[in-house]
Amino acid sequence: MNVIVNGACGRLGQEVCKLLDGTNLVLAAAVDRSGGEGIYTKLSDYTGPADVVVDFSNHAGAAEVTAYCVERNLPLVAATTGYTPEEFGMLEAAAEKIPVFQSYNMSIGVALLARLVGQAAAIFGGCDVEIVEAHHNRKADAPSGTALLLADAVKAKRPDAEYVFGRSGQHKRQPNEIGIHALRMGNVVGEHEVIFATDSQTITLKHQAHDRALFAEGALAAANFVVKQPAGFYHMDDLLGP
Repeated sequence: MNVIVNGACGRLGQEVCKLLDGTNLVLAAAVDRSGGEGIYTKLSDYTGPADVVVDFSNHAGAAEVTAYCVERNLPLVAATTGYTPEEFGMLEAAAEKIPVFQSYNMSIGVALLARLVGQAAAIFGGCDVEIVEAHHNRKADAPSGTALLLADAVKAKRPDAEYVFGRSGQHKRQPNEIGIHALRMGNVVGEHEVIFATDSQTITLKHQAHDRALFAEGALAAANFVVKQPAGFYHMDDLLGP
């Protein structure tokens, strides 16, 4: 399978390129705006063989990457974060013509965490829910896309839930709140903790990323999955299966 890596010079793009060396997958093209030896600066500059595009670039490039994939009829693994509603709509529009796999976190462990969070939310319907995420001090968006993914897993079971980002001032916590808190410090790869608390007990579900390679592993698993699918919008839960 020939893989185009968009955002190949970023931290996660580099991890994908590195991981490809140890598989039967082929790096068809490395694309990054920063350029460099053997690096295409634009997706449109590459017209050679390709089976899938793995995008670890920037959410602002959503129009470019979706247009390229639709034009070439290539499946897309959209692995970046921070999409605006308009940009996310571009992914959804592309999914009407090509298979699009989108996740704010390419960790299969996080996907499992989201499934467990949904199950816990269903069982402990009246509990307080708080989400705490931590990342390195260079991450621009907050809260993380993964924190929102986990909040969405709760909201799917509690439709009246309202997201509260941080907390300050003099007011009482409301029962339907989902508190979401972001920490930015040092070189933390990624930590996500979901806390379910009642008056009598607390359950904590937590995932810690130790190495950025786990995101590359998940992205390539997604690539192997999405190339076999018809046009549509796919997520990590589809990869996990029933």
